[in-house]
Amino acid sequence: MGLIREPKGVDFYVINKPWTAEEKKELSEFIEKSKARLKEKIKKGKQRKAA
Repeated sequence: MGLIREPKGVDFYVINKPWTAEEKKELSEFIEKSKARLKEKIKKGKQRKAA
C-alpha cells in the first residue's frame, strides 16, 4: 500500500476502536471469498493461454 499524503489545509483523523467478534468474522469471510475469486481468475487466464 502506498503513502497517502494530506492535501494542504486538510487534516485526516483516524479513530482506532476495537473490532467486535462479528466484524472480525465478516472481514475474514470477505478476504476468503476475494482470494477464492482471484484464484479462479488466474486459473481461467492460464487455461486460455494454454489453449
